[in-house]
Amino acid sequence: MKRNRERTGFVYLVGAGPGDPGLFTLKGKEVLEQADVVIYDRLANPRLLKYASPDAEKIYVGKRTGRHTVDQEGINKIILEKAREGNLVVRLKGGDPFIFGRGGEEAQVLAKEGIPFEIVPGVTSAIAVPAYAGIPLTHRSYTASVAFITGHRSDEKDADVDWEGLAKGVGTLVFLMGIKNLPKIAENLIRFGRSPKTPVAVIRWGTTPDHVSIDGTLEDIAERVKEAGIKPPAIVVVGDVAALRREIAWFEKSPLLGKRVVVTRSRDQASELVSLLERRGAKCIEYPVIEQVWPEDLSPLDEAIKNIGKYKWIIFTSVNAVKFFLRRARELGRDIRVLGSAKIAVVGEATARFLRGLGIEPDLIPDKFQQEGLLKAFKGLDKVTTSESRILYPRAERVRPGLESSLKELGYIVDGVITYRTQLPELTPEERDALRGKRIDCIVFTSSSTVENFMKLCPEDVRKEIFSRAKIASIGPITTKTLEKYGVRCSIEPDRATISAIVQEMEKAFSS
Repeated sequence: MKRNRERTGFVYLVGAGPGDPGLFTLKGKEVLEQADVVIYDRLANPRLLKYASPDAEKIYVGKRTGRHTVDQEGINKIILEKAREGNLVVRLKGGDPFIFGRGGEEAQVLAKEGIPFEIVPGVTSAIAVPAYAGIPLTHRSYTASVAFITGHRSDEKDADVDWEGLAKGVGTLVFLMGIKNLPKIAENLIRFGRSPKTPVAVIRWGTTPDHVSIDGTLEDIAERVKEAGIKPPAIVVVGDVAALRREIAWFEKSPLLGKRVVVTRSRDQASELVSLLERRGAKCIEYPVIEQVWPEDLSPLDEAIKNIGKYKWIIFTSVNAVKFFLRRARELGRDIRVLGSAKIAVVGEATARFLRGLGIEPDLIPDKFQQEGLLKAFKGLDKVTTSESRILYPRAERVRPGLESSLKELGYIVDGVITYRTQLPELTPEERDALRGKRIDCIVFTSSSTVENFMKLCPEDVRKEIFSRAKIASIGPITTKTLEKYGVRCSIEPDRATISAIVQEMEKAFSS
């Protein structure tokens, strides 16, 4: 909802964190969801923009060394202009706004102009990047002091840096934006008393899939960085603790670090898989090949909801079935209580977890997350009441045949009601070209429909390139058979048809 334009707006200076979207704060997410205008820079992960309303105005003001899309004075003017229009403005800044982020300057401008504002701190890269590289900035056996220093001060502004104090009095030094001046930094520290053999680590794009780091000492780190072609953004850690990187470096040990993985789920469903992969350092490319919509005729679903009291069981075989069923119930003036006293059977860990999030514990979850497992579970129930049992089965328009007929053979009365249907999505130009010319390491298919639709949407030459080089991951045997129908060999398939299981199998595949 837009704010009253007759009133002065409000500005949040929000820290976007170091790059990993999982390190964004809950407070940051909360205000971003309310924003009318989002003003963001280069180091703020674009994935965070998904939390903003589709109606929010998004303004990019990113800048690289020597190249500014908008200079700081221009950014200040934009913030003031949008706030004076009565907007709730979120200024999204990489890291923390007050750690070398010029957030203090922006806050001063707002205070001077009488614009109300609030600071939402972020996880600064100064601590997050070394942590992901396996470097504890303080350690009982090494040092109890740490200092953060900007590394790109010009010569005339360098006088306020106490090089002697830093060299002799602080155990760990963290330089942000120091790649360009690294030779000078090392030279000054050595000149003022730091040992040339002091360990140094340089980490580029820390916490992201492009994370890379190298080791050295004060006397050779500048040359090592030059040889490795390390460019900004990067952080420099100087001190004995930097030597611990090789021992502790947990993030860099992930076999998925830097791997480009194509996720073919729908836009709404990709988040869980993408999140799990990104936590392991994968670089995900979302290529939505499927979307869910209402059935053309809603009357059978409406009838089932109105007469739900006659059912002893409700079977949900997907999260989508639950979402569409309950959404339609709400549109009819009902809520979660519409499920009444009916027992709930589910197929799949994700569906069970989603229901638990709604406060509903499923009564029946088969060990095997497929129709066969559900049928086996129903066969094990009390046979005395079978003939009296009526089952509601809210389902997709297209499902694997056999579940309804097999349940009827067991004596159940089954009403299979189409609750949603799938269709090909309209891809944006960016989505359509997202795979062309890219090195793809793995592509993940989570259903037969994603396979079928990928074959329809992805240009043939791009498909051939991907299938010839990438590892192919399938959620289970049914999806694998569909891939084989197109002559595509699957190399990754978990024992259990779950998102977490397929990610684990991908890790194994890339670690071998």
